[in-house]
Amino acid sequence: MADYAANNGADALVRAQGRESVFAALDLGTNNCRLLVARRAGEGFRVFDAFSRIVRLGEGLNGSGRLSDEAQTRTLSALHVCSSKIRRRGVTHLRAVATEACRRASNCDQFLNRVRRETGIDLEIISNDEEASLAFLGCVPLLDRTVAHALVFDIGGGSTEIACMDVPSEARERPSRLRGWYSIPIGVVTLAEKYGGDSGSAEDYASMVTEVREALAPFEAKQDIRALVAKGDLQMLGTSGTVTTLVGVHKCLKRYDRALVDGCYLDFGTVRQISGQIAAMSQEERRSHPCIGHERADLVVAGCAILEAVCRTWPVGRLRVADRGLREGMLYTMMGVQRTPCHWA
Repeated sequence: MADYAANNGADALVRAQGRESVFAALDLGTNNCRLLVARRAGEGFRVFDAFSRIVRLGEGLNGSGRLSDEAQTRTLSALHVCSSKIRRRGVTHLRAVATEACRRASNCDQFLNRVRRETGIDLEIISNDEEASLAFLGCVPLLDRTVAHALVFDIGGGSTEIACMDVPSEARERPSRLRGWYSIPIGVVTLAEKYGGDSGSAEDYASMVTEVREALAPFEAKQDIRALVAKGDLQMLGTSGTVTTLVGVHKCLKRYDRALVDGCYLDFGTVRQISGQIAAMSQEERRSHPCIGHERADLVVAGCAILEAVCRTWPVGRLRVADRGLREGMLYTMMGVQRTPCHWA
């Protein structure tokens, strides 16, 4: 975590003196660039500025092993917006992380140097382990304390993370103990590029589900999570654009509204129904849907396939949807708050 004011010149430091701390968490993923800016609020925090843009940093990475010039340009444009918000909001503590695309790209160092030079943001590449830990920490407030164990998953652009947790029964205790976690190098971008983002054939969809299930099998074999399902001791929570999109489509929202999505439940029958509905849409229908849009139209079917594979592997029956994750986890750790829910302005 950076002391942003101290590292960005005397003027910034003077502005920060005498003011309460302002925290910012920036997450640069394979598909999205996201920022939250927050202040402490009681034992949690209150977000008062945010930014999210689909940048597709990992576009074409599977084939070339490099971040393309076009992807870098799109991403830098988003990071300039983030930099402007960080400065304008008087951020005193910043953590900016990059994940799967930067972990894998051979030209990542050059890209990070360019970001630092052009925006002043010093991106830190974090491991799959830390990414999963922070993302799951950000979701802990949504876990049901009456169910002993939780399966939490995060469908990203370049990878999917799965964790199995023991959930403490007392709200005052430290959050869930991690029993085990697993990362597969399959995300919405990588899967869509492999099968074609506009593919809606039943055969391709079935192949995607099968591929993901095969990738998840070693984790199930090691952890025997299905035994917890059989005993009724497992809850499921999902955080990603895929699960939030499904809620938006299910609720027929005219525009995406986080307040109507975060914390909702979806039963598996609804997941299958909405996934089938989305897969059967034409590309133009997906683009025109207010909760999918042009930027997600060629990725959402791959996301549905990943989600269906997770649900088939661990048939809990319903899942809770989280529109939160890595950034909230970073804010909790920066502020030393690790168990209370966040509050949005």
